[in-house]
Amino acid sequence: MENHRISKIKKKRKSGFRAKMRTKGGRNVLSRKRRRKTSLSLR
Repeated sequence: MENHRISKIKKKRKSGFRAKMRTKGGRNVLSRKRRRKTSLSLR
């Protein structure tokens, strides 16, 4: 079965850093990541 390839642009727009910064929930996700000190490259 062929895998569906989503384009890199669509993926970044949907679930990238800037998309997360747009919503309140997304910012919460990033702050949780910061607290855990997992890989989050701060821009």
